[in-house]
Amino acid sequence: MRLFIAINFDKEIIYSLKRVQGDLKKCGLEGRYTKEENLHLTLAFIGEYGNPDDVLDALEELEFTPFEISLSGFGSFGDLYWVGLEENPHLKSLVKRLRKSLSDSQIPFDKKKFSPHITLVRKGVFMKGKKSFPQHLPEMKMTVRSISLMRSDFGKNGVNYTVVGEVGE
Repeated sequence: MRLFIAINFDKEIIYSLKRVQGDLKKCGLEGRYTKEENLHLTLAFIGEYGNPDDVLDALEELEFTPFEISLSGFGSFGDLYWVGLEENPHLKSLVKRLRKSLSDSQIPFDKKKFSPHITLVRKGVFMKGKKSFPQHLPEMKMTVRSISLMRSDFGKNGVNYTVVGEVGE
């Protein structure tokens, strides 16, 4: 079972992110746009792991308090285009504690440096003669009230994400 831990967004953020995707299309960016139901912020990617209960136990060890996040700026990793987040000490602390809990529980995870971003487009290519991001990113803030253990399944219509469990309010 392919697992990851994420922040799922409220309807207002999802709506705003869909508008941003529309703006990117108008700017000439073609590619595989992330489906509305798959927009999230990955905190830790676990990958193939057979026992989600072990991961949920590690999550239960975390002391979680709600905090606010704000989206900020565009960027890319090669042909993957994303929206970033404003610097956030609460988020950094959560990720550090989460990864320690996973390590202490001997649950393997991707140890790449945490770079908070929301993937909007994969395999993105700007149409000939165009290469610019929208001039304006709408103000998007949200109170994070929980984090979720997610399962990733590949189906005939692409990737589907399912909440396995969550901690928080």
